[in-house]
Amino acid sequence: MATWSARLLSELDAADERARKLIDGLSAEQLNWQPAPDTWSVGQCLDHLRVMNDVYLPAMAEALEGKPKGAAEEIAPGWFGRLFLKKVVEPSPESVRAKAPKKIIPASRVDGSVVERLLAGNQNARKLIERASEYNVNRIRFKNPFIPVIRFTVGTGLMIVVRHEHRHLLQAERVREAEGFPQ
Repeated sequence: MATWSARLLSELDAADERARKLIDGLSAEQLNWQPAPDTWSVGQCLDHLRVMNDVYLPAMAEALEGKPKGAAEEIAPGWFGRLFLKKVVEPSPESVRAKAPKKIIPASRVDGSVVERLLAGNQNARKLIERASEYNVNRIRFKNPFIPVIRFTVGTGLMIVVRHEHRHLLQAERVREAEGFPQ
């Protein structure tokens, strides 16, 4: 297995554990509590990640169809992919805060099953990573389901999925620690 695929699988394992811890013992009120009207609850952060998997993963899987196999040792995003990861996906002071595309806006209220649905989506991500590890993910591009004129490589797309999870799990953890969180 390529270095990149083992790393992404490990990051997904850590994300699953964080998601489980996040909702452990939360009531429906706590799961849906929002620190402010324009911010998401813990549950909405998890639901957003679940929907992202549902929309983004099939586009990458489709791009692999019929392509010749030939593994890449490491993922090497192009300049635009690196910029997108740095400015949009990764949590940092340099990140821009952008509204989620309509396709992946979370439900207004969620229940405790949201974590199981997210974990199922992450399992699908694992399967795609394992499958993609047999291809040169730096050469195969997929049609972005949110902005069709943008095409990332499958490798960059997989990095986006995993780092996007980190970003919104961090957001959900901050909600749990926010002043006013129901006890």
